Amino acid sequence: MDLTRTTTALLDGLHDPDNAEAWTTFDTRYRPILFGLGRRLGLADADAADIAQETILQFIKEYGSGRYDRARGRLRSWLLGIARTRIAGIHRKRSTRREAAGASAIDIMPDEATMTTIWDAERRREILRTALDALRTKTRTADRTIRAFELLVLHQQPVAAVAAELGMSDHDVYLAKSRVTERLRDLVAQVEHAYDEDA
Repeated sequence: MDLTRTTTALLDGLHDPDNAEAWTTFDTRYRPILFGLGRRLGLADADAADIAQETILQFIKEYGSGRYDRARGRLRSWLLGIARTRIAGIHRKRSTRREAAGASAIDIMPDEATMTTIWDAERRREILRTALDALRTKTRTADRTIRAFELLVLHQQPVAAVAAELGMSDHDVYLAKSRVTERLRDLVAQVEHAYDEDA
């Protein structure tokens, strides 16, 4: 994925239905966020994957027909609207007992602010994952150094446990954390720029 391609440039590229690179980048960028949104809203992996795919496909149809207008709102809001409708549909199919008790599928859906908060958290997670992937593939950072960072920072394991698992000293674990943090700053900034939400 091109880390420097902003959402604005990406959307411009999507005007050409034959621009496979733009469509692949769009899918790679937003599918994991939509999947994470579905999981955070209680869907099983398969349902969350379906929601992500259906949302992307619906966006493609609406974008191709000119229904998505950047002047009317952010891309995030548009995708969230599609996803919310799809997720409510899944809940509706499962809600015969709830409806008997007076609750509809929409009633159990979080409000727009909560959906946006979940989207933002999943977006940050995807940005970090993308930056870590770039760190692995585009730098000479050792796998063990990156793994120490992941275990210590992302999985919040104690330093001693990380050191024991990876055969490192406590000092080396702290050093790995420092090195990866420093290298990730620039990569995260590049990915955040590519995900710019002005679109």
